[in-house]
Amino acid sequence: MGSGLLVVDKPQGVTSHDVVAAVRRVLHTKHVGHAGTLDPMATGVLVVGFGSATRLLNYIVGSDKTYETTIRLGRSTTTDDADGEFLPLSVGEYTTTADVVRLISDDDIRAAASRQTGDIMQVPSSYSAKKIHGQKAYDMARNGEDVKLAPREVTISEFTILGIARHEVDAAYGPMPVIDVDARITCSTGTYIRAIGRDMGADLGIGGYLTRLRRVRVGSFDAGDPMVVTAHAEPHTFVNRAGERITHQRAVLDIDDPEALQSKALTPAQGAQRAMPVMQVTPAQAEFLVHGRFIDGVVHEPTAAICHVSPSMSHAHDGMEDWLVAIVERGSRTQLKPSVVFIDH
Repeated sequence: MGSGLLVVDKPQGVTSHDVVAAVRRVLHTKHVGHAGTLDPMATGVLVVGFGSATRLLNYIVGSDKTYETTIRLGRSTTTDDADGEFLPLSVGEYTTTADVVRLISDDDIRAAASRQTGDIMQVPSSYSAKKIHGQKAYDMARNGEDVKLAPREVTISEFTILGIARHEVDAAYGPMPVIDVDARITCSTGTYIRAIGRDMGADLGIGGYLTRLRRVRVGSFDAGDPMVVTAHAEPHTFVNRAGERITHQRAVLDIDDPEALQSKALTPAQGAQRAMPVMQVTPAQAEFLVHGRFIDGVVHEPTAAICHVSPSMSHAHDGMEDWLVAIVERGSRTQLKPSVVFIDH
């Protein structure tokens, strides 16, 4: 097994870690990771690295991302998405909210979306993977603990409304009017789309949660790429340590052959070219970098050092595939130091 990056289209109903486990099963290796968690309800682009390419994941996770989502206005849930329980409404609250929903215009919705655009302060969802004193917020929330997360600045560079549909759903006191807003959102890393739906609903005074979420892009990795690996969820039954028979959903790749799966992978050099600035280095410079030595040069951010030709027989390979030698950064005013080195390629 070599190393590389896979763009997996995560199915609904499984975690990002389940997808990592699926890749491990096919490639028969434990050295697998992913860049950027997707909730079980969400689908779409999950960049998975295996072998030495896992070292690239830290540089990919900070990329901006694009999502397509449906925000349902008119109700709120405990998790800010359709997997949660509805927050209860009294008879009076039900009637008031229903009346307000009917009065909200398309222009009101577009104005609320505009107020969620740009540099904003956002409080992550209580059911996020954000950690508080080493504990994940969603674990604390599920245990009934009071979760208080600090607001953080995020950037919403695009909030395009693709459609607005009005209908009614069953609720405790009768039919409840709701508004489904289909949208495409591009945002900085660390943004919670569920929180955008929650805050948009709060802004309009009627509540909001997500019924659909799909990540269509992470940096230069796109769901429309012909190399995307598809997967599905299926029931899996096992016996735990207590002897209990447990059934849960697990991710299964639609490619189960190791060689076929690796043929879908980007090489580390190809992955780096999509994720960060690159610079060409000579074989002599490559030898310096793999031994932890500085080379002459100037960069302003982490940069991939790529060599066209292997400097020694230990790095020999067929063809002219580029070799990702190292990630370099400023070592002094005129020199670069390797911060991550890639021996295999």
